[in-house]
Amino acid sequence: MFSKATANFVHQIDPEGSLIHVSRVNDSYKLVPMALVVKRNRIWFWQRPKYQPTDFTLSDLLLGDKVLSPGVCETEFLTYQGTFGDKLSGKLDTKAGSARLTLEGRGTSQLQSCFGKLKKEELDVKKLLRDSSDRLVDMQHVLVQQLEKRAEVLAVVKERILTTNSCSVTQTKKEQCTFQGVLGLLGMLGSSVKVCAKDGNNIEMDSDVSLEIPSGTVIAYSILELEIKKNGHYDICLQPGTIGGFEADSTAMSWPSHDSLNAVDSMCNRSQEMDLSPLAELPQLTQHALFKKLRETMRDRAALSYLQCVLEDLCSGEKLDIAKQEEERKPVSARLDRPSSGSHTERTQSAGAAHLIAAHLLVSAMEELPDETLSLLSESRADFLEAFDTLMCSLKNSSGPLSIQCLPVLLQDNQAFQLAEQLLSSINVTLKRNFARLWTETGDKTGVLLLLLCVSIHGLSLLCNGLK
Repeated sequence: MFSKATANFVHQIDPEGSLIHVSRVNDSYKLVPMALVVKRNRIWFWQRPKYQPTDFTLSDLLLGDKVLSPGVCETEFLTYQGTFGDKLSGKLDTKAGSARLTLEGRGTSQLQSCFGKLKKEELDVKKLLRDSSDRLVDMQHVLVQQLEKRAEVLAVVKERILTTNSCSVTQTKKEQCTFQGVLGLLGMLGSSVKVCAKDGNNIEMDSDVSLEIPSGTVIAYSILELEIKKNGHYDICLQPGTIGGFEADSTAMSWPSHDSLNAVDSMCNRSQEMDLSPLAELPQLTQHALFKKLRETMRDRAALSYLQCVLEDLCSGEKLDIAKQEEERKPVSARLDRPSSGSHTERTQSAGAAHLIAAHLLVSAMEELPDETLSLLSESRADFLEAFDTLMCSLKNSSGPLSIQCLPVLLQDNQAFQLAEQLLSSINVTLKRNFARLWTETGDKTGVLLLLLCVSIHGLSLLCNGLK
């Protein structure tokens, strides 16, 4: 509730900026100027990272007895009040063998946020640079030791937005939900995860909840990432989009952050590191069920987001298990494709993990697409998806316009070609042709969406095998 209110606030006043919404009231006291925040990248590089405040400041991390005293500038910000409403409905129901998944929900929700007058506190970065110019990071500090092993990023709080008076967040909800074996889908994907869930839980709930937010509560903040060398020297990343992190022992495969992905070609090359082929190895009955239900789920963003969250939580553990068995520097595709020399049980578990990760890759890509794109995909036939996938692969591998003869037979039909045009237009890409050539023209900030559409189309086309 609080997280949704602060997320709406950031989306309204700084949609393309650097502000991060505070997801928990309990984190407010930690987010002081110069406080340390951990940035955790998620499983797929297009997903926005998660941020976790710590109990430390930059001063706690530096060698020496002198305590850094940050200079802070305080200004009035704005007065904010917002009301947001949702009408949600969704249903998932699939069965293959003994595996079953049902998720159904309907309801209305209204969220009213009255933060009142807000103020901004901003760190004096120039003073911080002067005061810490000769200081080194204590590389034996427990926080550094833990984060260095996980290859995560440390950042300092640069600015924060606070309430100046007591204020409120009120949410009114009417819901009716049914959950039956909600994690049973994992069995379809060959997951070795053991799930205990109750069937037939019916929930009818009306709620009217109001939170009183005290004065001085942080609702949003921005950060500057730290680049830390192995000898303790560090730099504060001052330029927007500059990526921090710990110096690695050697060159290793890494994916860029969400914000740094703005070149179509480089991102299409990144798609080679993502492996959807395990979807084609599923039994045809399972492929058919997944394809059918994913098409239905694309019509309901709430259900799609729910499925993505479940898969992400499980894939985080699955990928860690795989990493223990395979070389760290191998590409993802190599790790998943490499034949196992272990027992039959180990090979089965590895295959299950690969299916799970591939399914999450597909679902997370679809979740990031615009509503219009999802709607068009949900109405697309299997033969169209396969033809469109062929076209996109040809365009990606071509250094220039394609010969019109390369257009798949199905897309030579005007109606099918118009659907292809609509799909690309929904992500601000124009598909053009004349009597001899075929090419695309991209708009601003289309790189990530183009990659996500390619991933979604390819994953769905692999599942189309179950329809043959």
